[in-house]
Amino acid sequence: MSHTTHSIIMVPPADFHFNEETAQDNEFQHKTDEPHYLIKESAIEEFNLMVNQLRDHHLEVLLLNKKHGDPEMPDGVFPNNWFCTRPDGSIDIFPMKTENRRQEVRIEALNHLLQHNGYKVSQANDFRYGHERLLEGTGAMVFDHRNKKAYASLSDRCNQQVFHQYCQERGYQPIAFHSVSSKGTPFYHTNIMMSIGEQFAAVCLDSIKDQGERETVINSLRQDNKTIIDLEHEQVEHSFCANILQLRNQRNEPLIVLSQAAFNGFDKKQRQQLEAQGRPIPCDIKTIESVGGGSARCMIAENFLPRQ
Repeated sequence: MSHTTHSIIMVPPADFHFNEETAQDNEFQHKTDEPHYLIKESAIEEFNLMVNQLRDHHLEVLLLNKKHGDPEMPDGVFPNNWFCTRPDGSIDIFPMKTENRRQEVRIEALNHLLQHNGYKVSQANDFRYGHERLLEGTGAMVFDHRNKKAYASLSDRCNQQVFHQYCQERGYQPIAFHSVSSKGTPFYHTNIMMSIGEQFAAVCLDSIKDQGERETVINSLRQDNKTIIDLEHEQVEHSFCANILQLRNQRNEPLIVLSQAAFNGFDKKQRQQLEAQGRPIPCDIKTIESVGGGSARCMIAENFLPRQ
């Protein structure tokens, strides 16, 4: 399976606002006194500019728009948590922690979007086993598709048993560990503290407090000859430097999608390491980051489906 793709799915922030339900374990969400409608307007403007930037860099961006009758989805802009696509034509559906995020699962609408744009969808595989056994997609798991490995920081949104079961079914080697923020609480998603590209890994190693677990992660990355960009807590918590995604555009050029805050958060050496892996595309999404507690990678679901 290729590690990167030129085609992605994004969801406009039609209902965007501070999500009280997810804020219970997402310490990166910030509540503001600004009216809902202004927050939503800012988020929509940021989203549209980001989509245009990505398309200008020859990426295919498919938009899963809200339809009349769909429920309110304050975090709909982060679709990578409820599904992922596979080269065999299948779509995997994942269990989400909060009730209002479970409303985002729109399998029929997703199938229609993909098929309408010429992609083959053979089946949807449902991994939702119950509300206590959670695995929030490519937020909970960071894949190294080239080496058939999956990394996961265990949390309320990443159940170890479900993670191992998923990896077994998909033929991936599971690498589970525990990581915590500077406040000592588990990171709500792995992709907040780790990103893996074709030949690099941006990761906050200091957040993995257990020495054995940290060595396991380091040794695995070194075994696969990854350039390790070691991030500080401040970089992942205040700038979302790990919430980045490598893609290859329709010209087969490597690109790295990230927020403007993340781009600014790398030091000079780290930025050089990153730029050696692909052209950065910094997107100004400060409202979405601050209010939503997620960044550029969270906003993107990769499309690995085959053409019809």
